[in-house]
Amino acid sequence: MKQLGSQTWQFTTRPVILGSSAVVGPEEGEGPLVSDFDFIYDSLKMGEQTWEKAERALFEKSSKLALMHAGLEQEKLEFFVGGDLMNQIISSSFAARKLGVPYLGVFGACSTSMESLAIASMIVDSGGGKYALAGTSSHNCTVEKQFRYPVEYGSQKPPTAQYTVTGSGCAIVGRNDGTAAGPYVVSATLGRIMDMGLTDPFNMGTAMAPAAADTITAHFRDTGLSPGHYDLIVTGDLASVGLPIAKDLLAKEGIPMEQTTFDDCGLLIYNLDKQKYVIAGGSGCGCSAVVTYGHILKRMKKGELKRVLIVATGALLSPLSYQQGESIPCVAHAVALESGGEGA
Repeated sequence: MKQLGSQTWQFTTRPVILGSSAVVGPEEGEGPLVSDFDFIYDSLKMGEQTWEKAERALFEKSSKLALMHAGLEQEKLEFFVGGDLMNQIISSSFAARKLGVPYLGVFGACSTSMESLAIASMIVDSGGGKYALAGTSSHNCTVEKQFRYPVEYGSQKPPTAQYTVTGSGCAIVGRNDGTAAGPYVVSATLGRIMDMGLTDPFNMGTAMAPAAADTITAHFRDTGLSPGHYDLIVTGDLASVGLPIAKDLLAKEGIPMEQTTFDDCGLLIYNLDKQKYVIAGGSGCGCSAVVTYGHILKRMKKGELKRVLIVATGALLSPLSYQQGESIPCVAHAVALESGGEGA
């Protein structure tokens, strides 16, 4: 691994994603990406007594499927890097009890999907381990209960609000021995904290857009690449409010995003015209995780996409900071993926 510029890691051995999984809830199963998910629960409770236990079950299911798709026995897994939105990241740490391997708990809010993938890739690329699992999860009812109001309360949402994805995405990262067809993890650009002074917990897209634009700008500055290098650049969960803001900010920086397809996982996972309850689109740790490890990786394996840049975004607020009148700091982490060949 070598550092490019001030924010980017280039993985010299190009670790490979050996297998992945995307497990979702019933609402996500009604969206346009239904055929790309590996398992769809028909109930938000998932056979559990509480929302939090349901999210843990979601994570456990996803990790097991990722191992199965990688053709890897659980005993051969060496590291688990994961996180979620719950206090003390209990969904991932409790799921780690079942895996029984060294565990690194990480928290980047909704950017955790790419933060965990970057760290897992660093472990493998540096020779620190042969196999590492990266994963995260979110559940609509646990998030609403912790950060806003319990779903049962039936509170009204403004037009800027987003709908937390019920889903878990995991990937098995392994050493590139030349036999796996990809996709490969090429680089990771780690974001800086951006805080524009916003305090509205129902307007995450606006709060996170500057962080997404800053990380994308850093990626192209550090690597010397241009947007046209990628077939797709996708943000995590800016949704219908934040994505246009990110586009405007990048245009002001002179980044020619028109060279590529620039989209958002929060817009891809739902049909906003039919699923009106999602309002501005999807969000949550599971949003970019299930879209990436389900939809995008499947398109890469089919040859529809060669190079993709995933820019997961996270709003780093907590109920405590919000109650104390703090603004919302945000971060975005980007990971570049490539399917097959050596390439750049």
